[in-house]
Amino acid sequence: MSGEHRSDVLIVGGGVIGLSVARALWNKGVRDITVLERSLPGREASFAAAGMLAPQAEADAPDDFFRFCIESNRRYSTFAAELLDETGIDIELDDEGTLYLAFTDQDLVELGRRFEWQTAAGMRVERLSASETHRLEPFASPDSLGSLFFPDDRQVENRALLRALIEFARLNGIKIETGCEVVKIDETASETSAITADEKNIQASKLVVAAGSWTSLIEGAGPGAGIPEIRPVRGQMIAFDGVKRFFRKVIYSHRGYIVPRKMGRILAGSTTEDAGFDDRITDEGIGRIRRIAIEISPSLENLRIADKWSGLRPYCSSDRPYIGVLPGRQRTFAAVGHYRNGILLAPITGEILAEKIVSGTENKYLRLFSRNSVRASVV
Repeated sequence: MSGEHRSDVLIVGGGVIGLSVARALWNKGVRDITVLERSLPGREASFAAAGMLAPQAEADAPDDFFRFCIESNRRYSTFAAELLDETGIDIELDDEGTLYLAFTDQDLVELGRRFEWQTAAGMRVERLSASETHRLEPFASPDSLGSLFFPDDRQVENRALLRALIEFARLNGIKIETGCEVVKIDETASETSAITADEKNIQASKLVVAAGSWTSLIEGAGPGAGIPEIRPVRGQMIAFDGVKRFFRKVIYSHRGYIVPRKMGRILAGSTTEDAGFDDRITDEGIGRIRRIAIEISPSLENLRIADKWSGLRPYCSSDRPYIGVLPGRQRTFAAVGHYRNGILLAPITGEILAEKIVSGTENKYLRLFSRNSVRASVV
């Protein structure tokens, strides 16, 4: 198999992570970039997400991964403004915050624990009584006993974000090859290469694996190559069709969440299912999400389900993403296993990996997330 063509950087995977890495590389001066996508760009887990930027609502402890998520969330204002300037596409960054409801005494205990450690960590968080919660969001369930309000958690229209990243690639000559399934990657002293299912050998000076749930199926990118196992976890979602915006904030419980969008659309999710690569929508999954959404806000019972979909989240067996150079390699990098946080972590992942590829800068998080001992402390 001879080389089909050569790029400065080859990116395997055209989801939000791969596209963000491509944009960050271009902004650092790399002009010959090719993205290989097995289906269509941005149509897998990134497209199926809810767009929540909620590191405080979803965190369990003030560890390094929490700090990584917080840092990426803080970059979103600049990220959104730059994309609007670069592409003319508004990714609809929403700063209304997240409300985390308690429905049981056990929920209240958990909210109290979160309030204490997040306050100690210097994070902005407010503890609200039941009456304060209902004043803030009148359509939240009257059965809620109280809540935490995270004013710095946000949301973004993830599909608009994907459109913006794809448009950035188009405007700046970043090549995206669709229907291009990579089955093997390799590295020599002078180049890297990706072998496709139809036996094309595509070569580059450097290569980035950003293949999401399909990473471990690629020879040279699985556990044997030093990347922890990545497996798909199915998440089903629904959208209610409202006539107005009932809610201002993302409303969260330990069982699920609802995400209000413009023009009355309300997203609700999500399931967490070990179903392999089966991305089918099921009656059981959709029914469970609807019940959780109605628990959060009984007013949703009268709204019709306007849409339903599913996606395969890339779960990493180390319980954290792998970001950095592959062990024993010089030219092969990976940004995989972001699981439920691909949209949130897109800005920081693109930036720190592009810095490593272009200038060799070793960000403190790359030192953590390119080895299995990801729970070590950042120094």
